[in-house]
Amino acid sequence: MPTPDNRRITDLGTLKAISHPLRMRLYRALFVARTATASQLADQVDEAVSLVSYHLRKLADHGLIEEAETQSADGRERWWQPSSYGISIRDEDVRDAPELVAASDAFGRAIDEQRTELHRRFLDERLTWSDAWRSASVSSEWLPRLTAAELSALGKELEAVLDKYDRRARAAEEAGDTEGRENVAVHLHAFPYRT
Repeated sequence: MPTPDNRRITDLGTLKAISHPLRMRLYRALFVARTATASQLADQVDEAVSLVSYHLRKLADHGLIEEAETQSADGRERWWQPSSYGISIRDEDVRDAPELVAASDAFGRAIDEQRTELHRRFLDERLTWSDAWRSASVSSEWLPRLTAAELSALGKELEAVLDKYDRRARAAEEAGDTEGRENVAVHLHAFPYRT
């Protein structure tokens, strides 16, 4: 059973392991699926099962995923699940080590590329979604003038709201309430900039 908390990444080995673009895609796909086999994930990322198995083992070596209970009668296939509710990388954990800063920056850029691609795909496929889903989707930008403390507080409040909705949805799904549910991506970026 995954831990209900985020896994805070503070070491270079784990940061490099999750920063690999295919591993990030696999981790995301596994997080969405909750549990999956290498074969199932290989279909989702369009890669060979042997390559996916290798990268899943690398993620497991760093404690990012773990074996899950077998979900089928075929006991030969390994089932995987994330080992925690999510992962986080915090500036205060990496700022004093140049190699961690570089790895964290590479991770951030790769994640941003994957998020952008996910949003681009929604825009390309937007008309295939129902009116209700198109109306429910959100795209907005706010440009407040805040202090660092206010931005930190805002981030914590937004995370708490998203965490509440995600955990509520997971509980409803586990109780069998799956009608009308879709995977939803919520991407928030909040950072200072100068004009």
